Amino acid sequence: MEKIHAKAAIEAILFAMGESVDISRLAEAIETDVQTVRSILEEMAQEYEQEGRGIGITRFDNAVQLCTKANMYEYLVKIAKAPRKMVLTDTVIETLSIIAYKQPITRVEIERIRGVSCDHAINKLLEYDLITELGRLDAPGRPLLFGTTQQFLRSFGVGSLEELPELSTVQIEEFKQQAEAEVQMQLDI
Repeated sequence: MEKIHAKAAIEAILFAMGESVDISRLAEAIETDVQTVRSILEEMAQEYEQEGRGIGITRFDNAVQLCTKANMYEYLVKIAKAPRKMVLTDTVIETLSIIAYKQPITRVEIERIRGVSCDHAINKLLEYDLITELGRLDAPGRPLLFGTTQQFLRSFGVGSLEELPELSTVQIEEFKQQAEAEVQMQLDI
């Protein structure tokens, strides 16, 4: 397949899908190898940037998505309804952090780390599509395992979990102190 036609096919697929597509699926669709698709995607990303286009290619591990550039948001909201804003409380952010760094993880393990129930936080994270159920642990009761989604990566501006910042021992101690204070507040109520 001619390179110009391959670019057009990839662009059409990414536009029509509206969500991330595995690079291997793109390779199958245009009947070529993954390395060629990666090369074409890199070229397309450079062209979008050089031409000052309103779209760009966003990478997530082994998938890509055609996305609107962040500096075009102000124009989108003039046409589209403003998206529902996520409200992430400290409790929800703490639960999300635990899931992001420890995944796959069960609700019981999260509660053991936090020291309190996390039902509300997990339900909010599922509602916002920041986490998903990854399956069940092969243990008594077969508890659900949770992990982050590509929406999590998009929302926090990272391409993969490897790009998450390292947690220092000071931060871990602060998390423990916050959880202990939260437990004490609930006991006082």
